[in-house]
Amino acid sequence: MSWIRERQLSFLERLTANILKAGPMPKHVAFIMDGNRRFAQKAHVERQEGHSQGFEKLAETLRWCLNLGIHEVTVYAFSIENVKRSKEEVDGLMELARQKFSRLLTEQENLEKHGVCIRVLGDLTLLPADLQQLIAKSVVATKAHNKCFLNVCFAYTSRYEIANAVKEMAWGVEQGLIKSSDVSEVLLSECLYSSNSPNPDLLIRTSGEVRLSDFLLWQTSYSCLVFQSVLWPEYSFWNLCEAVLQYQLSYRSLQKAGDLHREGQALQQMEADRSCVAELLQHCGNGEPMDAQSRQKDLLNYIASREERVHCFLNTLQHKRDTFFSRPGRSEKCLKEL
Repeated sequence: MSWIRERQLSFLERLTANILKAGPMPKHVAFIMDGNRRFAQKAHVERQEGHSQGFEKLAETLRWCLNLGIHEVTVYAFSIENVKRSKEEVDGLMELARQKFSRLLTEQENLEKHGVCIRVLGDLTLLPADLQQLIAKSVVATKAHNKCFLNVCFAYTSRYEIANAVKEMAWGVEQGLIKSSDVSEVLLSECLYSSNSPNPDLLIRTSGEVRLSDFLLWQTSYSCLVFQSVLWPEYSFWNLCEAVLQYQLSYRSLQKAGDLHREGQALQQMEADRSCVAELLQHCGNGEPMDAQSRQKDLLNYIASREERVHCFLNTLQHKRDTFFSRPGRSEKCLKEL
């Protein structure tokens, strides 16, 4: 089964897509693809077949997203919590992943035609070594593509991601790359696995469960959340259209809330910068009062130096992460440094 199914929309589907695209459209959609096991039970097939059907539905859904002009999709493929399932099911999921990433490596022409960039987000050191290598090769093979993006969250939970981002910032302070005063909400966002992507505009969960299950908790604070009762392998174009319509109905309020949050972040950062400059002047100044122009100059110089520190730190962090994908044969000890 291909990663992107080649199928044209029917006349009615095309008409509906064009009507929807007259309104605000999500640029980035996240999916919690829930219901594979219940689908297998309902269809009286093995659990593994349910997961296989779920992957086929992902390929079909990616095509629908492209038809709707949605150029970034993030999917919850394998939670760290999933390792608590039976060994038989976990082994089956690992084997399915091997098959699909191996297949991806044979589909370079199709992926290049659509410009699909595959990213895998999570702690890959928790996976078998051969699967790590397959994932690394797949990521490198599509890295230069930039028309659309598929982010696969594998060996992932949001709390693990946030904790890892905090560790990365602590490492940066320890190494002298940044100062403790540089740590902020914005910097934490830049240290997440998903830092190369904008936050999702729309998050969809299937199967009727109304919870996020530790998925993109930080990134979806101002996203439209849609919970649908359909099981993932039975998902349809019309279910996707319904979710997009709900996003459009919520668009203005979501935009307003997001704008207010960003304004608040900017004000917090400015206040933090002013506080740092005041502290520096208190320690280093000659005790004489400074005029407003001099204070403003010192503030701008401090902001420039902070931004340069943060920029260098993030480049170093990205290089650490890129090293795994360019050198998949490294030892597990080296991988865990990521």
